[in-house]
Amino acid sequence: MRYETVIGLEVHVELATKSKIFCSCNAKYGAGPNEHVCPACCGMPGMLPVVNKRVVDYGMKAGMMLNCHINRTTTFDKKSYYYPDLPCAYQTTQWFAPVAVNGTVEIETSKGKKSVRIKQIHMEEDAGKLVHDIAEDTTHVDFNRTSVPLIEIVSQPDLSSAEEVEAYLERLKMLLRYAKVAECAMEHGTMRCDVNLSVRPEGSDQLGVRTEMKNMNSIEAIKHAIEYETARHIDAIENGTEVLVQETRRWDDIKGKSFAMRNKETAGDYRYFPDPNVMPVVIDDAWFNSIQESLPELPEVKFARYTEELGLSEYDATQLIKSIALCECFESAYAVCGNAKDAANWMISEIMSILNKRQMTYDMLNINGTALGALIKLVMDGKVGRANGKKILAAMFEDTTIEPVAYAEANGYVMSNDTGLVEKVVKEVIAAEEKAVNDYKNGKEKALMSIFGRCMKELKGNCDPQTLRTILTDTLNKM
Repeated sequence: MRYETVIGLEVHVELATKSKIFCSCNAKYGAGPNEHVCPACCGMPGMLPVVNKRVVDYGMKAGMMLNCHINRTTTFDKKSYYYPDLPCAYQTTQWFAPVAVNGTVEIETSKGKKSVRIKQIHMEEDAGKLVHDIAEDTTHVDFNRTSVPLIEIVSQPDLSSAEEVEAYLERLKMLLRYAKVAECAMEHGTMRCDVNLSVRPEGSDQLGVRTEMKNMNSIEAIKHAIEYETARHIDAIENGTEVLVQETRRWDDIKGKSFAMRNKETAGDYRYFPDPNVMPVVIDDAWFNSIQESLPELPEVKFARYTEELGLSEYDATQLIKSIALCECFESAYAVCGNAKDAANWMISEIMSILNKRQMTYDMLNINGTALGALIKLVMDGKVGRANGKKILAAMFEDTTIEPVAYAEANGYVMSNDTGLVEKVVKEVIAAEEKAVNDYKNGKEKALMSIFGRCMKELKGNCDPQTLRTILTDTLNKM
């Protein structure tokens, strides 16, 4: 019998706000244990939450990016469960009126395009983090992450393979990064995924027994877990190796297996009820419209504009739309230099190369696009050589305040029009490169490039290559 896998995802995304969802504590990743904690976010009695408006802004923006309906009145609720890193013994989340519902995300795989339905997006607070110390045989609790704002994106069970799940997650990451609402760095835990999976006979409309794998934080691990869990379900159905039950499981990436953690909870187990300490949030037309107007141009729209209006190749456009930071830098540079192809070449060949060498993601790019455009124009106009242009760009990565024209002048990178100086350097190099000169005279054309390179080095790259070549060949041919 042939089987099909049915997958739904619950994707938890940490929002890129400066402060937490219900207090003013710093929400940024990377602090020492319990540095960003106050009486409110660590659950001290009598402390009342205050909703961070920016969290609602980002929740709405994420919903709009995923084609969702935005609920104009959205409420917060208490989700009751006890765990050591949840200081109040409940999580403030959304159940009855989430910020966004009924959306769609378009993905593309080797089997073609597919629309994945979004059930809802709700805002909630994160829990803390347990740190297990094997040496001391104890567990520490770090509350820095407590009350950090999250959105949870809940899909319908529309996915059917690891490839589709990967495409869906990558699409979510791209859209949320374009909207600048989230970093979506799975390696930092700012994007985590619960995988709900079941298996049924192909063509059946009945769902099988569902298991959930919690807190997956790597796309590769998610793919391996889906493949393993699918095989486990099919083996249980066909060979009776075990009785499948609805449960929560833990994925062990080292062992390549999933292990049972607990029976899967239902909504009744969590005893949801409206949080009396957090008032309903009413989104009026002005607020709604301001968020809608702030939405970015979608990647596919940028691709069409870059290829059709700016004349870029499909390859160049594909590379640029990988990141909103790349797009913004490119567009600012193009606005100054006026040459889309040159601007794209610098972005793809030089900028990306430096980012890769520094092990920086494309979204970490902080070069001033206007300054980059000025640098490109210097090279285009023949005022600075390409080699020196690269040196200026490297300096701009170290100091983002550098102004290329002033920097080029201060460091002697401006191209010299002094033909007398070029002739002087050519004669000096020819006198020093006797063997290369003889080789050239004997018909070895490669020797000319050796002499040319030495001349350019002596001139520190500050010479028009064609001018240098003309003077060099004329001088050699007269000998």
